[in-house]
Amino acid sequence: MNSALQHLLYSALLAIALALPAHAAHAKDLKVYISADMEGVAGAVVGSQLSPGGFDYERFRGFMTAEVNAAIAAAREAGATEILVSDSHGNGLNLLLDQLPQDIQVVRSWPRPLGMMEGIDASFDAAIFIGYHASTGNPEGILAHTQSGKDFYSVKINGAEMSEGGMNALIAGHFGVPVVMVSGDDAAVREVTGTVGPMEGAVVKWHSSREAGRSLMPEAAQKLIKQKTLAGLERRDEIPPFTMAGPLTLDLSYTNPSAAEMIAYLPNVERIDSHTARFVGDIVEISMFIEMALGYPPTMND
Repeated sequence: MNSALQHLLYSALLAIALALPAHAAHAKDLKVYISADMEGVAGAVVGSQLSPGGFDYERFRGFMTAEVNAAIAAAREAGATEILVSDSHGNGLNLLLDQLPQDIQVVRSWPRPLGMMEGIDASFDAAIFIGYHASTGNPEGILAHTQSGKDFYSVKINGAEMSEGGMNALIAGHFGVPVVMVSGDDAAVREVTGTVGPMEGAVVKWHSSREAGRSLMPEAAQKLIKQKTLAGLERRDEIPPFTMAGPLTLDLSYTNPSAAEMIAYLPNVERIDSHTARFVGDIVEISMFIEMALGYPPTMND
């Protein structure tokens, strides 16, 4: 090949490379994990919207599904070849399967060892949180709670109040997976990014009180989620997995002291005050402990 032809070929290849979208370099075998809750979905402000048989529940199942689909569309645009979605609200049976792309997979129902992150492993490149809410210790979030609002009034790891977003980011970090985007209300996004680090955040509503707020309309929220998900996936190499030095100490404070007393009968569980049980382990062991704590009857007679 003569030098003129070599130069022409090089110039053509360079032009093609420059024309590729920024995310094209990441497009090979991109695996994305999506954990979806419901309290942080646009427009959701009261519990009756979020439980079977409640006012507007069926409609909000659709809104939740549409927000997940917005994240899926962004992941596809970023080059995702495999997507796993965890239905992580309430009974774990909220997402409308016939409205999701039929080439993804969905984790449903309970119990599951990794809770809201069931199915994640080291093969995933990034995780996305959709519809998340603030922690039970946060006075600002809409419908704020951690794991179970009726059962726990505080959930701490290494002495710090922990949201579901923080705990789930620790599970992802255990497998070396960064969380690159979270959506929810302003308090939730501020809390998760403040704990985990500078991921992308899609604020789809703003709290006025625990059961009131100002919200984007569903389509506007979905557009924002898609934009922020794509931005997070494009930045994933600069967003580190969230980890904490172990062993980790979980302090689980029950609303009912009888439940704290009973669970402390288990080996390796210490009752540190009338309402609080302490368990020490890695984040996977802590996840399984919380699943067990939620699975046995925590609301007991005084």
